[in-house]
Amino acid sequence: MEYEKEARQELEEWRRKITKRSGILSRAAKGAQLKINNWIPDKVQAVITEGIRKMVQGALYSSEFLTKSGMTAHLPLKEKETLIWEKLERYKKLASAEGAGTGAGGFFLGLADFPLLLSIKMKFLFDTAAIHGFDTDTPEERSFILHVFQLAFSSDAHRKKMLGVVENWEKHPVLPEEIDWKVLQQEYRDYLDFVKMLQLVPGIGAAVGAYANYNLLHHLGETALNAYRIRYFSDKKRAQAF
Repeated sequence: MEYEKEARQELEEWRRKITKRSGILSRAAKGAQLKINNWIPDKVQAVITEGIRKMVQGALYSSEFLTKSGMTAHLPLKEKETLIWEKLERYKKLASAEGAGTGAGGFFLGLADFPLLLSIKMKFLFDTAAIHGFDTDTPEERSFILHVFQLAFSSDAHRKKMLGVVENWEKHPVLPEEIDWKVLQQEYRDYLDFVKMLQLVPGIGAAVGAYANYNLLHHLGETALNAYRIRYFSDKKRAQAF
């Protein structure tokens, strides 16, 4: 129970952090990013956008990321989250190595990092859902995963919207056909563009790729951990009401 008390406190701190307006440096970086986007050739942007579209839609319709829930559904929250952090550390190392490798390989290998990193992120999210005992073979759970994904990689306004969706999921789940794919792609691409485009620069690509991918996975892990805490405490509250 002590762990759950601490988890609730951490959840509230996380809520406050992600609903705050981005700082002046972040907003300045966003402005610089928009200018850089105008310099990126249309063909490059098309490759990135198409890769995002295929991967996120694949998360709904393919069996590539499926993970069996096993016997972890009834574990205490502390044990579940220990398993999630262990998974995350492995994925962070994998993403870092992948980012360094593609970043060192020049422009075209740098482009290949986008779908590869997406695949690692999706696998982690599916594993997290399975550890909590959710059936990732159902459209509703896959849709939830994509909303957690958007919660992690979106602008201030869209992030607040996604938090509201996650917090009300048990009452108002969003069906896959209700997902706005265009918004999802644009939010994700805009979130990543500035740092990931630096990965395409010869000489610094490997270092940027390794560092960026490691931190992006850590950020996703923190977001997923708290998103599933919201569902955990919601389920617990509902069970106590009966």
